[in-house]
Amino acid sequence: MSEIKSFNNILIVGLGLIGGSLATALKRKGFSGNILAVDKEEILNKAITRNLIDKSYSQDQLKEAVEEAELIILCTPITEIIELLKVIAPWTKPGTLISDVGSTKRKIVETANIYLPAHCHFIGGHPMAGSEFRGLDAADAFLFENTTYVLTPNRPTQEAIRRAFGELLEFIGAKVLLLSAQLHDEIAAAVSHLPQVTSVGLMNLVNDRQNESSYFLKMAAGGFRDMTRVSSSPYGIWEDIIETNNDMIAKFLNDYIRELEHLKHLLLENNLCKYFERAARARLSIPKDTKGFLKPHYDVSVSVEDKPGMIAGITRILSKEQINIKDIEVLKIRENEGGTIRLAFASENDRERAIGFLIQNGYECRKRE
Repeated sequence: MSEIKSFNNILIVGLGLIGGSLATALKRKGFSGNILAVDKEEILNKAITRNLIDKSYSQDQLKEAVEEAELIILCTPITEIIELLKVIAPWTKPGTLISDVGSTKRKIVETANIYLPAHCHFIGGHPMAGSEFRGLDAADAFLFENTTYVLTPNRPTQEAIRRAFGELLEFIGAKVLLLSAQLHDEIAAAVSHLPQVTSVGLMNLVNDRQNESSYFLKMAAGGFRDMTRVSSSPYGIWEDIIETNNDMIAKFLNDYIRELEHLKHLLLENNLCKYFERAARARLSIPKDTKGFLKPHYDVSVSVEDKPGMIAGITRILSKEQINIKDIEVLKIRENEGGTIRLAFASENDRERAIGFLIQNGYECRKRE
């Protein structure tokens, strides 16, 4: 971890969920340098009170903050990141590394290449982490644990600087993945942005049938709820993402429309068996975790009753036996009946031990392959 000493002063611009969690994680891990921050006065005061930052700068002191930092991480919405890159370009000192946390990369990388001087470095970044909550109050020291953190380097950068930044991200628990900005945006369009817009479309389609019968939504069960869960996301979160990746999203929408036409053809021919089987095989090939881990995890399904304290009981048993849960997910719960919880472990040994102790304590559980 010696390379992390390259960054004595890390500047975080924007102490929202991601920026605040970065500061919180660095503090928790014992980062020995200084964490600087730029934001509104009331947010900075809150961060100082919680001992998350070492020095604060108001938004009109951005120049002073930039001049002091060796690493600058822009943690604002995408359109603000793009404007900030233009603004801070003249103020960066030689050797400074600039990164960001934007959910799309091409426009950000393009702007950095145009405006940032040759004497500083830029590596685009996208931590694949989030929460339903926003702002500094939602900051979580564990937000980056076992989370894929995509980096999109697109200009010459010293190997020592790249390595130092990668080690810093691993220091807070993230798993670094290098992609081109183009490939990142294409993948994000397929597996994140397309599901979002199609979920919104499906929700509106069924909602429009409510005029015919109120039972359309009253009878919406697990499958529909699962497919439309993300449709409740506010447009404000998605506006910048859609604006900066609309060409990729449109491309995959066209592909999806063609796939739906093919599906309709098979449906009318009553010839869906192989189509279902192919989808099932593909679904099973997806890593069985919720954070896109780059390393395999070992999963267990636990059947539970629908009553208070069930998850706490499971974690208490495993904690007592010093078995660390790497991830946990509620797969399905039927009210007043029960459901299934997925637990993920780092090794087969941990999984076997967990199953043994849970069975001893009366839980029904099995391996998930």
